[in-house]
Amino acid sequence: MHYDIVILGGGAGGLELAAQLGRQLGRREGRDKVLLVDRSVFHIWKPTLHEVAAGTLDAHQEGLSYTILARRNHFGFALGEMRALDPVKRQITLAPLLDEEGRAIAPERQISFRWAVLAVGSGSNFFGTPGAEHAYVLEQAQDAERFRRHLLAAFARASFSPQRSLGVAIVGGGATGVELSAELIEAHNELLDGLGKGQRFRLDISIVEAGPRLLGGLPEKISGQATTALERKQIKVMTGTRVLEIKPGALQTSQGEVPADLIVWAAGIKGADANTTLGLAVNKANQFIVNEHLETSVPGIYAMGDCAACPWQDGKLVPARAQAAHQQASYLLKVFHGLLRERPLAASFVYKDFGSLVSLGDNKGVGNLMGGLSGRNFFVEGLLAKWMYISLHLMHHRAIVGLGNTVVLALARLLQRRVSGRLKLH
Repeated sequence: MHYDIVILGGGAGGLELAAQLGRQLGRREGRDKVLLVDRSVFHIWKPTLHEVAAGTLDAHQEGLSYTILARRNHFGFALGEMRALDPVKRQITLAPLLDEEGRAIAPERQISFRWAVLAVGSGSNFFGTPGAEHAYVLEQAQDAERFRRHLLAAFARASFSPQRSLGVAIVGGGATGVELSAELIEAHNELLDGLGKGQRFRLDISIVEAGPRLLGGLPEKISGQATTALERKQIKVMTGTRVLEIKPGALQTSQGEVPADLIVWAAGIKGADANTTLGLAVNKANQFIVNEHLETSVPGIYAMGDCAACPWQDGKLVPARAQAAHQQASYLLKVFHGLLRERPLAASFVYKDFGSLVSLGDNKGVGNLMGGLSGRNFFVEGLLAKWMYISLHLMHHRAIVGLGNTVVLALARLLQRRVSGRLKLH
């Protein structure tokens, strides 16, 4: 198979780029222009994985089929995972597809390309912490679904246990850790409303953060508001606390042992070890080093999103955020338009930080919006911040399915929640 542009990874940025290229190129010139490759059959917006993990969002209802998205947006889709990349031959090898019993569904495949975009995302960085295998991660929808199943089983055990309690420890006080803790409280409250008095149990949540405060990458005001909101929900916030070891049923930290029936690791990101075998320059975190045009060390091969080490300002890298992937997708769209017209884009990629929003559950949120010409930052909180947080999700859907379908999806989700409730126990 040969395609002009192959995009590896159907996350926020990769899918938006494939959809926009498909609508502008595939509609006129056919689906053989753009190919999207992903190891999953459906797409879910990564910032909502904490909701899937807590059981307050149905991944199968929210998820969008890549094949349907490909048909509607006029690009090709291939299910698979990259096994090898040959930069000289301009060829990608996809690993065989296997069923649950290890039997082959599809053989190893080769795809040649004119240009390629690596949007393979990142994984968790355990920083060499012993016992990492005892912790759950939220890297993909499958990880969130796995945690949800175990969480619901733990809920059931706790409701019949003599202690009537369940402990959850979350390592990492970034956006994922903060949002997951708040969402778990929401799920627990929903569950208690439907249980008899004899089956109710206490949920004890601890957030363990090595840094001096939660949400270290955001302004102190936001951090303070989030900390206060979580503590009001009876969540134990442990800052300045390093995790020394993860044990079954407990965290060993610099401040002592933290008992926990479930442990979630949400601290730090790192590219896959396989990134070092592809013949491209990578940094210590296994991210692909790119220049100001998002091009890797091999001309014609680009990288975007969490897997790319993109220079920003003051020696910093562009942060691993959905808004960064969105901006990079828009930039690469212009790059490929220029390349196809043999007029390379001279302008460099410039990341603009528009601020951050954090969901705190219960129709609450906090965030800061970067000012424009005034240069001021604007802080938002409460229901307004929550609505703005939801709007980011809707903007992503609009980019890949259009305005009309986004409205239908939003209404369907609202009506489904009204009928079946917020907590998905099935």
